[in-house]
Amino acid sequence: MRVLKPFDPWGSKICTCGFKLSFNPYTGCAHRCDYCYATYIPRFWEVREKKDLLRKLRKDLEELKGKEVISMSNSSDPYPPIEKERGLTRECLRLFKEFDVKVLVVTKSDLVLRDLDLLSEMNAVISMTITGCDPLEKFAPPSEKRILAFKKIAEVLPVVLRFDPVIPFLNENKLEIIEACEPEHVVTSTLKLRRDSFSRIAKSIPSLKEKLRRLYFVEGEKIGGYWYLKKDLRFGILKKIDEFCNSLGISCAFCREGFEFQAESCDGKHLFKNIFKII
Repeated sequence: MRVLKPFDPWGSKICTCGFKLSFNPYTGCAHRCDYCYATYIPRFWEVREKKDLLRKLRKDLEELKGKEVISMSNSSDPYPPIEKERGLTRECLRLFKEFDVKVLVVTKSDLVLRDLDLLSEMNAVISMTITGCDPLEKFAPPSEKRILAFKKIAEVLPVVLRFDPVIPFLNENKLEIIEACEPEHVVTSTLKLRRDSFSRIAKSIPSLKEKLRRLYFVEGEKIGGYWYLKKDLRFGILKKIDEFCNSLGISCAFCREGFEFQAESCDGKHLFKNIFKII
């Protein structure tokens, strides 16, 4: 495969996504969120187009044997600001439609609304990240704008709410976001820290510096290349979100946490069975 790759989050033993293919139409991400986990990638905040992308994508799609789910994008965003002029993601969607593949679009940009005409005719599920952590997402559309976009998408397609990451002392109690969106499915997880992301968060919100330093680097645990909250604290935070979702009749799953959940899938793949909504 050339641009479609098996999704493998760093060989994580606690990933519950199951098999899917990962696809990023752009290299790098313009949203530059302070908590970003992917900044170990060189020049990550510099968005670049991939050379000869559409030809390579067509070749990959021609070679697909089954009806694998294609997840776009897992380590960037398919809707950076330059997409307004370049339209590269839209051209990729045209190819996905031509080959009738299932596409899970992961974004935190309301620009996805532009492509609802295409997406509504595809086997597509949208997954939108809304955290309420606007001070740490200064280059992304504000949460209010994303909530409005979420509601418009939900009129046409299945849509997952990514309430992720959950950051202690910042958004762990902002459950009104879930209530406002009324999603079919929520996927959530607690903040996983690297030293560089900790520095950025501390610079943007100085009052969090010592609190997060203690919770992660003193009392927390290291799993793979990331610092996690200690297990009981993580579980308590996630349990509260899960119970809130259950009270609203919403399924809920946890991302790379190591805890069981009742939802049919982690990332929302089970929602593909509900694709036949009418605009």
